[in-house]
Amino acid sequence: MYNRQNDRVWAVDRAEADKNGGIKQKQNFPTKVMVWLGACSKGLTPLVIFETGTMNHQRYIKEVLPIAKKYGDEQFGDNWTYQQDSARPHTHELSLEWCYENMPGIIGKDRWPPNSLDLSPLDYSIWSEFVQQINWSVARSKQSLIEELKRAVKKIRPEIILQSCESWTKRLHRLKKINGGYLH
Repeated sequence: MYNRQNDRVWAVDRAEADKNGGIKQKQNFPTKVMVWLGACSKGLTPLVIFETGTMNHQRYIKEVLPIAKKYGDEQFGDNWTYQQDSARPHTHELSLEWCYENMPGIIGKDRWPPNSLDLSPLDYSIWSEFVQQINWSVARSKQSLIEELKRAVKKIRPEIILQSCESWTKRLHRLKKINGGYLH
């Protein structure tokens, strides 16, 4: 996803800067939604959309983990392992306790490199594909954004999901060779 927060336009005058995207309009309080999505070699979990509020461990336990568990159980029975990143709701003691008690397997926070985007198929591939499927010209209100998110997630190509998940083991071995550094 393109982040223009740190983008600069170099120009000889204001007119040239404006022509090259120098003027950006920004709302003081833009409408926001938060989404959660899980991925495995068999596909994507249902998209979870949070229209209001912030994510904390209580909300994560109540609204996300049951969906992840249901999807994992439907796809793999009791032969799967849950992986999450180091976000606070994920690493909270009660979240981990819920996972250990309810999921057949989990990669615990003590066995997971912190903030490792290189080992999350969503981060190194699928989010980018998701964002590319969104028609941003249609998403002009909170409701139209939500509808567009629901439409776009269905358009993520299954082969992208499968390739992303299949590359996980290779990426793990590459990270081991570079002592946990970042892949380029």
